[in-house]
Amino acid sequence: MNSIILFLLTYIQDLHKQINELLLFISKFIPLNQFSFEDSLSPKYQKLKVDKLPVIIKHQKLDYLFLLDYYLWKYNKLLTPISRKNGYTVSQSTVCPRCNAPHEFIYANNGSAGQFLCKVCKETFLHKAHLKPLILKCPYCGHTLDHKKSRLHFNIHKCTNDSCSYYLSNLKKLPKGLPSSERFKFKLRYIYREFVMDFFKMDLYALPSWATSFNFRKNNSHIMGLVLTYHVNLGLSLRKTSHALKEVHGIDISHTMVANYAKTAAVLIKPFVDSFDYNPSGLLTADETYIKVKGLRGYVWLIADKVSRSILGYQVSDNRGVAPCILTMRMAMDKFKSWSSDQLNSIKFVADGYSAYPLAAQQFNLRGIPLKVTQVVGLTNDDAVSEEYRPFKQVIERLNRTFKSSYRVTCGYDNQDGADLGVALWVAYYNFLRPHKLYGWKRCLNHVEFLSNADNMPGKWQLLIYHGQQTILNQQTANSLS
Repeated sequence: MNSIILFLLTYIQDLHKQINELLLFISKFIPLNQFSFEDSLSPKYQKLKVDKLPVIIKHQKLDYLFLLDYYLWKYNKLLTPISRKNGYTVSQSTVCPRCNAPHEFIYANNGSAGQFLCKVCKETFLHKAHLKPLILKCPYCGHTLDHKKSRLHFNIHKCTNDSCSYYLSNLKKLPKGLPSSERFKFKLRYIYREFVMDFFKMDLYALPSWATSFNFRKNNSHIMGLVLTYHVNLGLSLRKTSHALKEVHGIDISHTMVANYAKTAAVLIKPFVDSFDYNPSGLLTADETYIKVKGLRGYVWLIADKVSRSILGYQVSDNRGVAPCILTMRMAMDKFKSWSSDQLNSIKFVADGYSAYPLAAQQFNLRGIPLKVTQVVGLTNDDAVSEEYRPFKQVIERLNRTFKSSYRVTCGYDNQDGADLGVALWVAYYNFLRPHKLYGWKRCLNHVEFLSNADNMPGKWQLLIYHGQQTILNQQTANSLS
């Protein structure tokens, strides 16, 4: 008994010595003043946040003759040309870009600096300037935003007003003693990204250019059903699928033909999967995960219904930008076409802390589609938002793991088309053929009556292909009539 007590006392003394050494190390090498600054309020972390929309002022083209007549009608007197007394002259080629008023109605507003003022419409402009269709102003100070950078899909505008309340409040949050040369590491000013490409006019459901004929030259639809069963359901690679067909069924088919059959089936089934009425609940969760395309990093974007677990939107991209995020959200929001504006306001969209999601939601709001993104940041419930919406993230993370378990055997995709159609084929299997834990592994997520007529999985794939063909024909008929 005494030996145990002696051992414990010795152990406690050793721990106390280690704690003292750690405290000495912290006091020497870790500045304690950094703990007086709360990181959650740091402007550095605002790079992950999206600023609210700017004040948008739209300028319409006017007619100076109409404005002159209106002035005569309203004030009962003519608006006379400018009588110049200060010695400044305006060139005859100078015309107001907004109302086309000639130089007789143009003031040299600031002398030799080059700014002009139209007496008719009160527009200020520079020589040979074109009328801007809209002006972006900071929502905090009203200062006109300056165009700073141009990216592939958007332009970056920034408020450069040093008296802006947004800028001044972020300055106060900086760590004390931070040199001015280090301020560039923090996001201090208001920033707006103006998209120059309209992602809402892109066709999400267009058939590929090579999709002209789906006739079988050598084999039949039953062999295609077997190919899909082995390749998609059982997760076999192309070569293992070819090997299994030869060893089990005596069907000699190359792995290249397996890939062609899979791509053909994906093209046929995709319209049915994308246009199916999933009866969404309005509780959505989104995430992106990594894949390999031609040995390079690619991304799969998934949006799932939290209640039904169905995948409502999916995209494959070679970048992690806003463009594929918008397209994925468009595909998911298309499932809510029958919802009223009040119902759309009740949609809860949960994602991680990546800034692409609120940026994409901002574009939906600009087009009158109310969409608010709730972001769950981190792995622990450090705040009320994370604690409430953590189950949403768990659903989409489990979905990512399920996709990765079937994707790993492929070792990546050979090209972008193969990745797009491979993911589309897996989504069809997940939504309509795969038994799910939600129903005790006894049925799939979406029950379709015609699939119950098939006794085996190859037959179900054939039925999906048939109804996909009918969906394509119906869509083509509707487009020709419209």
